Amino acid sequence: MVIFLDYQKILDQLVSGELKEYKVEPKDAFDLQKTIRNYGKRQYITGRAERGGAIVYTATNTDE
Repeated sequence: MVIFLDYQKILDQLVSGELKEYKVEPKDAFDLQKTIRNYGKRQYITGRAERGGAIVYTATNTDE
């Protein structure tokens, strides 16, 4: 079974404050990173690596 995640929507939710954080497992990190590179507000997204390879993304400095 293939599960498609709309990373663009997840990033929008982070920046808007709808999501406080989003955790991605190592197996999915590359796909999310590709989306972040093309995301217009990527300067507002910060990733923090955790032990084991998971990355927790949060939004920062979104109040313009």
